[in-house]
Amino acid sequence: MRALLPLLILSSSLIVPPAGAQQRHNTNAPIDFGADHIELQDKANRAVLSGNVSVKQAEMTLNAARMTVAYTGQVVGGSPQVSRLDAAGGVTVRRPDQTAKSQYAIYDLNRRVITMLGAVTLTQGTNTVNGGRLTINLDTGRAVVDGSSVGGSSGAPGTGTTQQRGGRVTGTFSVPNRN
Repeated sequence: MRALLPLLILSSSLIVPPAGAQQRHNTNAPIDFGADHIELQDKANRAVLSGNVSVKQAEMTLNAARMTVAYTGQVVGGSPQVSRLDAAGGVTVRRPDQTAKSQYAIYDLNRRVITMLGAVTLTQGTNTVNGGRLTINLDTGRAVVDGSSVGGSSGAPGTGTTQQRGGRVTGTFSVPNRN
């Protein structure tokens, strides 16, 4: 089993280096989806998926209760070009050797970055890291967990969220059997 070490701890952040070259994600792969319901909002260049939403791209799967798919006005090969996925409600991202869970997630396809917010848990084997925010760079496989979190409705008017600083990153790392 691979450990998450070596790691670097900086100001309540945990940086988890890629476990190997296989962590690089094919962000050019098509995105397949399934949901109980879909609402197309063509004038707004988006689709809203709800109910057991599942999105798969290459070896990565993203599941949530609800997801908004934003696309550009460009059409290539008869298909609109997806630029962003916003997921909410029991979000789970599964990649080879890693699973991440949170309340919310944003997949920015242009930057090739997934940001997960709210009660984040990142698991690799028996190793677990918990925090408020997880950022995964799909090009490098690098995952950064920090203690920032998303709270209730005490933020800026109309936003419904507030970012709390100074949270902690916690977790458990397995150690090799030294018999």
